[in-house]
Amino acid sequence: MSRVRTMIHKIKIVLIVFITAILVSCVAVKPWEREKLADPIMEPRSEFAKQKLDEKFFSSREGSMGGSGGIGGGCGCAK
Repeated sequence: MSRVRTMIHKIKIVLIVFITAILVSCVAVKPWEREKLADPIMEPRSEFAKQKLDEKFFSSREGSMGGSGGIGGGCGCAK
C-alpha cells in the first residue's frame, strides 16, 4: 500500500512540474520584442537564412572569411 502511495505522489509531482512549465512558457510578446522575432533569419525556409548558413559552412571549411567583412577562424565559432 505504501508503494502505491509513493508512486501516486511521484506522479502528482511530475504533473505539477509539467503543468507549471507549460503555464510559465506562455508569455505575451511585447511590441518592441516582435522586431527580433520578425527578423528574416528566423524564417527557416528563407533565402537569407540559407545564405548565412552557407557562408558559415564555407568559412569554417576554408578557415577564412572572404569578402563579407567579417572575422573568423577555422573552428566555426565566429559569427
